[in-house]
Amino acid sequence: MITISLRPVGRYWGTISFASTLYLCPILDLLLAEIPEQLQAELRLGLQEALVNAAKHGNNLDPGKTVVVRFSLIDNQYWWVISDQGRGFAPAADADCDIDPVDYLPPDEAESGRGLCLLHQIFDQVEWNRKGTELRLCKQLETRPRLSLRR
Repeated sequence: MITISLRPVGRYWGTISFASTLYLCPILDLLLAEIPEQLQAELRLGLQEALVNAAKHGNNLDPGKTVVVRFSLIDNQYWWVISDQGRGFAPAADADCDIDPVDYLPPDEAESGRGLCLLHQIFDQVEWNRKGTELRLCKQLETRPRLSLRR
């Protein structure tokens, strides 16, 4: 089941909650509905990684546990706050993200770092709460200065 409340307008936050699952297409579609087309593929990859981590690693795919995503556009920044009901996560402070995320990694290594590197490459801000059950992601929209037509 997917629960949705209010669409983000101005400084309001929308919320989507769903039972832990890896069937994320409809959730990703909802989260990306208002995103400019040129950003959608990259952000879909990043959000999918974050949601998979919450459902699989946080909630152990327990259908009785939910993943909650709050989202908003604030001052040219897209924000997503993803929460799970797991025990928490403590990312290594010195994670080596200099690798190319499309490089092949054996499964045991891929589970411990490739996804985190993807998040850091896609989003402008990646932060966890102290308990490690909430991930805050931010993507800054590029704002180009407009040229003046006056001389």
